[in-house]
Amino acid sequence: LLQRYIFKELLSIFVLALVALLSLVLIGRGLQLREMFVGLDLGLADIGWLFFCLTPMFMLMVMPIACMLSVFLTFFFFFFDRELLALKAGGVSLKELLPAPIFFCMLAGIATMFIGLYSISWGMMEFRGTIMEIASTRAKLVLRPGVFNQDLPGLTIFARNVDPRSVELKQVMVEDRTKEKNSIVILAPTGNLATDEARAEILFVMNNGRLYRTVNDQISVLGFTEYTVRLSLAELFKDVSLGVIKPKEMAWDTLRENVRNQKLEEWVRLKSEKEIQKRITFPVACVVLGFFAVPLACIFEGVNRQFGVVLALATFFVYYALSTVGLNLVESAAIAPWVGGWAPNIFFLVGGIFLFHRALNERVPNVRRKVVKIKRKIKKMLPGKWQARLAGGKSG
Repeated sequence: LLQRYIFKELLSIFVLALVALLSLVLIGRGLQLREMFVGLDLGLADIGWLFFCLTPMFMLMVMPIACMLSVFLTFFFFFFDRELLALKAGGVSLKELLPAPIFFCMLAGIATMFIGLYSISWGMMEFRGTIMEIASTRAKLVLRPGVFNQDLPGLTIFARNVDPRSVELKQVMVEDRTKEKNSIVILAPTGNLATDEARAEILFVMNNGRLYRTVNDQISVLGFTEYTVRLSLAELFKDVSLGVIKPKEMAWDTLRENVRNQKLEEWVRLKSEKEIQKRITFPVACVVLGFFAVPLACIFEGVNRQFGVVLALATFFVYYALSTVGLNLVESAAIAPWVGGWAPNIFFLVGGIFLFHRALNERVPNVRRKVVKIKRKIKKMLPGKWQARLAGGKSG
């Protein structure tokens, strides 16, 4: 009965913390993408789907802190409401309360592992695919036959005839101003529109035409059988990284192949190794930080609730800072990958075991009592008239 009660408390606080943290992260990301949303006039369904695709990447980082907050707040409220004191009076020790939080954090760790192995790459591929579809649709919409289209940055496009289904162009003229100090005019009898998902580019392919290049008031003419004008989607979607696929967006199998492939550049293999360590250690961090939160709640027994939440968040940021430093050292090949990835987990696990042992023996330091003692010592060090004023102000 007690384990079920603790599990229900953990689950309710975990869901609340996860939703709150994800909302904050997605709102911040939405502010970065506001130009894209406004410029493309996206509907709520499109925006919701794009956010849903980005959620797995953010959940990898949010899940450990949600686990730590749920365990910390559950035991913190036990102390605050004197429930733990009643349990101890009934013969229940702190050790007997561990099965529920450990089991809960293990379930959260398994879910985080699944997200790291499968969901991140799926979400980013869907995000890229949606962006490519929107970009292609927009490019098709601006190609009106018999009109000089200037909606795409750096390009002026004219086509006498446009097939709306195959996007085949006839009697095409394109002025390319994407290159500095160069102006290129391309004339071709036929052309078509395509997209390059790997490079995140829109392609205007023209056949059997002529290219007129102007450089320093000099004009050169070239004939071609096929010429392609590439427009990066970064010009259409500000603040969205849609270039070469980064290791943090790759599937698990691809990351492992990158690490084993000696022909790849060193920085690619190191970044892949860094991402592998992150996807392994963050699920384990759900259990480690959840266990560490139990004695942490004992240390902050009696403090203000809001202050306790802030301290728990500060503790997680210490873990995240250590993890970031370790993974960056892995990327720079300064230390072995397992050292940089696992050192924060080992540090917090050893610290959690030490503090939990002291909490079992009622020897864990209490922050509230320490603060009260420090205030008393400071008060004694003050002159008598200041002590009287402080006493009068307190009574008033």
